[in-house]
Amino acid sequence: MKRFLAGVLLALTAVLVYRSCAGDGQEASKIREESSLIQSRIDQVAKLVVTEGHYAEVYTYEDSRDLLGSLWSARKRALVVVNARATVSYDLKQLTYRLDPEARTLHILEIPEAEIDIYPELSYYDVTADYLNPFGAADYNTIKNRVSASIRKKVEASSLRGNARGRLLEELSGFWVLTRSMGWTLTYRDRPLDSLPGPGFFLD
Repeated sequence: MKRFLAGVLLALTAVLVYRSCAGDGQEASKIREESSLIQSRIDQVAKLVVTEGHYAEVYTYEDSRDLLGSLWSARKRALVVVNARATVSYDLKQLTYRLDPEARTLHILEIPEAEIDIYPELSYYDVTADYLNPFGAADYNTIKNRVSASIRKKVEASSLRGNARGRLLEELSGFWVLTRSMGWTLTYRDRPLDSLPGPGFFLD
């Protein structure tokens, strides 16, 4: 009888150990699948998010050079019509993050800064220059740089940058939805996101 009871206890112990191991194995497999799914989502988002705008302005360029002291000046002048394409982009390939499967947490560490690029097309009209102060490559470079700086200020003051942030938020909010649906936690700079992040959350 004692041997029988010992055999039953041994069998029950073996069953419990097996179920425990099987449960642990299933849980580990589930976590691996979830981690793989999150990694796949991150890879899909690792792209260039670009918002584009167009700007136009008329720019007058003037320059003078004093000759013989201040007795005489050699002048040059140009009227420039500017049509520029401007883009605000976030290169999400530079997103830094850390997956913690054991804690079921996705940590977003850093988000890349916005990049503003200006592509001006310049048309020159009414170009005049004195013989001793002709137009040269330096003048055209100066005009391009000044125009680009002017357009950049307009971009900074316009809704273009805000629209780009909106698109960035759409991409990053997908992480929150995915992690939430699987019972994971999403953090940004060690701050847990208990609700869908607002427009400025990822940018402070």
